[in-house]
Order: sequence, then C-alpha cells, then structure tokens
Amino acid sequence: MNVLVCDPISPKGIALLQKRPEFTVTVLKQKTPEAELLPLVKEANAIVVRSETKITKKVIEAAPNLKVVGRAGVGVDNVDVDFATEHGIVVMNTPSGNTISTAELTFSMLMSLARKIPQANMSMKAGLWNRKEFSGTELHGKTLGILGMGRIGSEVAKRALAFGMHVLAYDPYLSLARAKALQVDLKEKVEEVYHDADFVTVHMPSTQETKGMVNAAAFAKMKKGVRILNCARGGIVNEADLYAAIKSGQVGGAALDVYEVEPPPAQFQLRDLPQVIMTPHLGASTAEAQENVGIEVAEAITDFLLQGVVRNAVNLPNLDAQSYQTVRPYLVLGEKLGRLLGQISPKRCDRLVITYGGKVTQMPSDPISRYVLKGFLEQAGGREVNQVNVRSMAHGLGLVVEEIKSNEATDFNEWLHVAVYSGDQKTSAGGSIFGGKSLPRIVRLYSQPVEIVPEGVLFILTNKDRPGIVGYLGTLMAKYHVNIANMSLNRDAEGGEALTILNLDSVPPTALIEEIQKDPDIRNVRVVKL
Repeated sequence: MNVLVCDPISPKGIALLQKRPEFTVTVLKQKTPEAELLPLVKEANAIVVRSETKITKKVIEAAPNLKVVGRAGVGVDNVDVDFATEHGIVVMNTPSGNTISTAELTFSMLMSLARKIPQANMSMKAGLWNRKEFSGTELHGKTLGILGMGRIGSEVAKRALAFGMHVLAYDPYLSLARAKALQVDLKEKVEEVYHDADFVTVHMPSTQETKGMVNAAAFAKMKKGVRILNCARGGIVNEADLYAAIKSGQVGGAALDVYEVEPPPAQFQLRDLPQVIMTPHLGASTAEAQENVGIEVAEAITDFLLQGVVRNAVNLPNLDAQSYQTVRPYLVLGEKLGRLLGQISPKRCDRLVITYGGKVTQMPSDPISRYVLKGFLEQAGGREVNQVNVRSMAHGLGLVVEEIKSNEATDFNEWLHVAVYSGDQKTSAGGSIFGGKSLPRIVRLYSQPVEIVPEGVLFILTNKDRPGIVGYLGTLMAKYHVNIANMSLNRDAEGGEALTILNLDSVPPTALIEEIQKDPDIRNVRVVKL
C-alpha cells in the first residue's frame, strides 16, 4: 500500500510508517502545487498532510485508490471532507496533540505578564540595570478569569490552582458538576468574571458569538490594570479596543499569540506598546506537540489500513459506501435537529437524550448520534467540533448523552427524537424522512406536531391564536423585505396558544424582531440558522 506524506511531520511518525513492510512511503521534500500533486496521488492509498497541502475535489478525483487522509493537527479546513465522505474516504485528524503545549504557552505568558520578564530581558540586553522599572506582581492569591473551559482552558485552570490562584470560569456550556470537579468558580455571566479577575485569558472557539467579545465595553467592566491573554483564536479580542484600553491605563498589559490577521501588518499598533508581549502563533510549536501529532496520525493510518480500526475520524469511517447512502438522510436530519436545539435550548444543559424509532432502530446509531451532537455543540465549540470529538467534548462539558431505541407506535414508520434537559426544563424536537427522495422534515417541536423544512433560517414564536395573526406577520415581513418560504402552524385550542414557524429566505433585521416583540400576544421569538 502506498502512503504519500505531503507536508513535514515528525521523523518518528514517518519511521513508524516506513517500518511496516506492507507500506511504500513517499515523502515530499517541499510544498507541492495542486497541478504537480495530481499525478503523485494516482497510486496513493493514504495521504498525510499538515496545513499546507490542500486535498481538494480535484486531488481526490485524481486518487482512485485513496482510502484515508490523515491530518497531523486539529483543523481539516484544507481537506474537502464532504467530497471525501461521498467517495468513501476516511478523514482523520489528531485532536489532542497540542493541548498541553498550548496550555503551557498560556501559563508562560501569564507569568511573563506578571513579572515583566520579556521587557526586563530586553533591558538587560541593552546594557541597562532597571530593577525598579520591572517590579512585578505575584500570581499567588490573584484571580484568573478563564473564558472557555474546554480541553485547554481546563489544563490552564489546573496550573493556576497549583500556583495558589483563585480561578473564575465562564463557559455557558459547562455543567455545574464538571466545574466542581475542576475546582473552579463557575459564573453565570461573563461580567462577573470581568469584575473580579486580575488576569483574563481566552480559550473559546471563534464563532459569531465570541468574535470581538473582549472589546471596549468588556474592558470598561474589568478592574483597572487587568491583564489580558489570548492564545486561542485571533479576533476574539478586539485589537483596536485593546490598544486604546492599554493607552488609557484601564488594561495593564496583554500577551497575544494569535491575531485578527496573521501575520499582523507591519503597521501594527500593539507592537509599539511595551506592555504587550507577542509571539507568532506558537501554541502547538513544541517538539513534543509536533512529535505527538506525527506519531498519532501515523498510528491511526496504520491501524486503519492494516486492521480496519478507525481512530480520530471526522467523517463516517465505519460505513461502507452503500451503508452511507442509506444512513445519510438521518445524518442530515440528526445534525439539523441538534443545531436547532443548540440555538433554542438553555446553554447550560445536563442531559441530551436521542431516541430512535421505527426503521431507524435498525440503522447504526453511533454516526447518527455523533451528527446530532455535532449540530448541538457547534454553539459551544465552533469550527473545532467534528464527529470524532463530540463525545469527548460532551463529556468535558458534563453533558450526559443517552441513546434509546423505541418501539413506540407513532404516525411515522421511521423517526428520530432529541430532548435536551437543563435541570427540570426540557426542550425537544423530532424528525422523520419524507418521500422517495429522502427529504428530512422536523415533525415535532416543543412536543407539538409541526412540519418544518430544516433549511436556511427559521423564525419561531408562540402567540395567542387570534384572527389575522398570519396576515399581520406577513405584512411585517413584507415591510422589511423578508420573504416567507414555508409556514407551519399549530394551536392547542381555538383562541388558545399557538406555535408558529416560518422558513425565511434571509435573516430578519433587528428592527423587524423588535417590532414583532412589541405585540402583547407574541412571545418567545427566536431566529434559528440551520
């Protein structure tokens, strides 16, 4: 079997592949343009990449024998995962290889901020002896605010506790039980962390919700002289606002490893501030991390090619092409149900129950459940969420996942139901597949029968059942140039409570939502993007 290594990985990883007599290993010495790569992949059974080489549709089409793509790293943005899946190609990554290295870099940055080590080093190299200028502060007894308690945030918390720091955490998806186990003080509102923290470190994914969240308004709520760290994702900290806050004295300093634009432009204001420590995205840049991901991807590819054992796959590794085509409609439906509930449920949930009914009980449940979790956890994990890490991510958040196969008689021959619990509060949705074209439909929401096309933008509200409500909504939508594609209505009784769901062609503007919410008969207005 032919293994093509396109990007530099650990020599130990390459050695693991080369020692297998079943493999012929080809290692490319430099970055190869797509046109030159196409003839090289013709005989490849496995391809190993990091972030440089792109495994595009053209590359996959040129590799008829390709069975697996291994990414030595977390992200798979450089691999066309959907097209690979359609062709029965497994895509693997190495999700845990850089956790410790990034956590250690963050803590190194924290200590450097506290003791002004880089600035003192530069002063000494300039021939100076300014002891008073570089007086620092102890970490012991100080308060560290951690925004995001995933794998890396949790490791940072462990190190901070070992240094005698008090750790405040903000993560709307972290359960109370998990926070207790980590010995952190979990806050309901991020403002509570801002108010009390001496240092604030970011460990959240880059999503619409987190982009630019640490901004001028956030700095204004923090202690004067607070220090900011970002070794997670560029853009979460607003760099222009950070510069202004440091200049004003509201923020005492910052340590950055990631940036809105990488590399930062030559005229980068933060570069001129002595209170700012900067490194060039070194989170995973340790010999151990690179060795770990190289070995991890080599072992995963070896196990798959020789034994059929699948590890760290981001698509559907355990299904052959025929099975995939059968299960695929339920993967789509499951992901849509999860994404819907992820946007309408409380953020801090304890339990997620997936129920399979009818013919779906005969299908492999694990891939479907993973797609449900992927959709549900996208709000918490952003682009880092994939089918292989959803179960560990759910465990890390303290979310208990239950799967049930039911023989309950319903109006549908095959159905999927997902319920999310936050304490005593339950939010649920169910779906089925319609027609010979395998069309997914949402058929229950909030325990009420509906028929929703799970696509695009959903506008969900509860309202009093009164004459003219549909026309009223349509008129308002037209006023703001928003087109209604589909509509589903359900009421508990004439003149009672009604559930209205609209499929819209575009996201409704804020002004439209505010105008609708002024109506005393309309409540619980939600906009969901599927």
